[in-house]
Amino acid sequence: MKLLVIYPYAPWPLDRGTYQRTFHLLRALAKHHEVDFLALTEQGEGGEEKRQVFAEFCREVEFIPFEHPPWQKLLPHRLFNSMPSHVLHWQQPQVAQAIDRRLVPGRYDLVHVCDMVLMPYVRKHQHHTPFVVDRSRVDLQFQLMEMKTLALSWRQRLLRWEGIPKVWRYERIMAREALLEVVCGPDDEIFVHGCVSEKAPVLVVANGVDLDYFYPESASEPREEKPTVMFCGAMDYSPNVDALRWFFGEIYHLLLEKCPEVQIWIVGKNPLPEVRNYGSLRGVTVTGGVPDVRPYYRRAWLQMVPLRIGGGTRLKIVESLAIGTPVISTTIGAQGLDLVHGDNILLADDAPHFAEQIAGALADEEKRKALEASGLETAREKFGWPAIGERLAQHYETLPLKHR
Repeated sequence: MKLLVIYPYAPWPLDRGTYQRTFHLLRALAKHHEVDFLALTEQGEGGEEKRQVFAEFCREVEFIPFEHPPWQKLLPHRLFNSMPSHVLHWQQPQVAQAIDRRLVPGRYDLVHVCDMVLMPYVRKHQHHTPFVVDRSRVDLQFQLMEMKTLALSWRQRLLRWEGIPKVWRYERIMAREALLEVVCGPDDEIFVHGCVSEKAPVLVVANGVDLDYFYPESASEPREEKPTVMFCGAMDYSPNVDALRWFFGEIYHLLLEKCPEVQIWIVGKNPLPEVRNYGSLRGVTVTGGVPDVRPYYRRAWLQMVPLRIGGGTRLKIVESLAIGTPVISTTIGAQGLDLVHGDNILLADDAPHFAEQIAGALADEEKRKALEASGLETAREKFGWPAIGERLAQHYETLPLKHR
């Protein structure tokens, strides 16, 4: 098959969870099909070196210059535009022109785009080239969770309520017009079928891990002497920021009572001021972006995932399992991975139990070793990217494509 793959970014280096998913799925598609790759790149993000990364497995690579415009105000523009503001934000003439030049009848069998924000560029061509949307998160689900969980101001709530009906309408359009929606977990599929359209064509493609990159190496990088818990992720991403807000607001002091020597590592790029401020607390280190997260995984005793906003990628968990670091998560944080409490993960959904699970695992080396062994086995059996990507590539062969 001849595929055109379009991303709203060029996923390299692999320093975000979404980049891990989109990069490895792109490489898998290119292994099984002829793939031309288009990516929107902001100033300074492109360049020949990055282009060569994708040119190694894609037939053609094109970077489209893109600059994020200012967010539109509610009046006069946003209120009377039927397009969701976060989708409208990504619409620019030069991007449309570059995509239109490629999407001529008969050139491609299928267009694979990443996320809802790119759908307007390709839906106008669907009469001759159908499109698939790979969803790093289900937009309506994510925004409803944010409304429920985050402490939003009245103005922020007003803007959300203005936007949610538009997002729901756009979800309905996607369910009706996309040849397929690719989602990260069964919970995403359940939400789409239950809250958007029971007829939406949905395929669950779980997140994976590069097993050749994330592997245990305890001999050269032993665990820290003091009990150490890490949290890994982009620190400007609202679910991660909310997770830390909940941890330090309700769990941290309970954990200190049970384990006064505990160290907390917050590892991830672009920490917001709120996140950086946690570094002033006892035993807490905020690293910011690091060139390689693996040494932190290997030296930490545990990884915590206190997420309260779900949906989308959960790569921090599968990376942790693959490298041999036990995980304590909320049920929401581990949704869609089919993990079992007490076997390959520990789960807790309220502050006292979350603190108790962390403290209990820190105090019980045998429990940690059992979780480590089971987690490694699970990662090797279920979460390798080549097998996951091959499933998607083969599924595309079964789609009712035009002009084949």
